[in-house]
Amino acid sequence: MLDHVEVARILDILGNRNRRRIIDLLRQKPCFVTEISDRLMLSPKAVIEHLQMMEREEILSFRLDERRRKYYFLANDINIVVSLNRMETGDRSRADDKTLRLRLSLLKLKKLVTTRDDVATNLLHLDQDIDAQIKEVVQLGKTVFSGGLDTELAIALAHYDLTLGELEEVTSIPPDALKERLDMLKKQRLIEQKGDTFRLCGAHAE
Repeated sequence: MLDHVEVARILDILGNRNRRRIIDLLRQKPCFVTEISDRLMLSPKAVIEHLQMMEREEILSFRLDERRRKYYFLANDINIVVSLNRMETGDRSRADDKTLRLRLSLLKLKKLVTTRDDVATNLLHLDQDIDAQIKEVVQLGKTVFSGGLDTELAIALAHYDLTLGELEEVTSIPPDALKERLDMLKKQRLIEQKGDTFRLCGAHAE
C-alpha cells in the first residue's frame, strides 16, 4: 500500500499527458525509444526524459535486444480508482445552468472528436507515406553506405536533430562505432554538426 507521499508522486507523474500515453503504449507491448517517438509523435529527447523519470520511480524497466537497443516495458502497472460524491442541491436555477453547460460541453466534445477523426485519417495516410519513404532510403542506402549502421543513423536524424548522447540512446550503437559512422556521414556531406547537435545537411537552410 502506498503512503500519501508516494501517491502524490505517482499522481504528479500521471499528471503529464504524454507520460500517460507512453504507459498506455507500453501496456500493449515493449517498445524502444524511436518506436515510442514515432507512434506518439514526440521527439526522442522528450521520450528519453519521460522514460528516465518513470524508470527512477520503478514504473518502467528495460531489456537489451541483440542490437543492444533498449526495449522499455511496464515493471509496475498503475491502477487508480477515483470516486465522485454528488452534492445535493435544491436550487433549480443552478441545476438548469449546469445542464446548459453540460450540453455546450458535449457539443464541444463532439466537435473535437470529429476533428480528431479527420486528423487521424490524415495521419494514417502520412504514416503510410513515411513508411514508403523509409523503404526507399533503405534501398538507396545499400548503394551508398558500407553498412546498415549508416542508414540507421541517417534515418534517426531524418526524424529529429539529436546530440551524441541521444543518438547513443536511440540507436544503441557503441560509442566508438557511433563517432566513426558520424564522421563518415559528415565527410559524405549528408549530415552536419551544429554545436552538440547533429542534423541532416540542408534541413536548416538560412
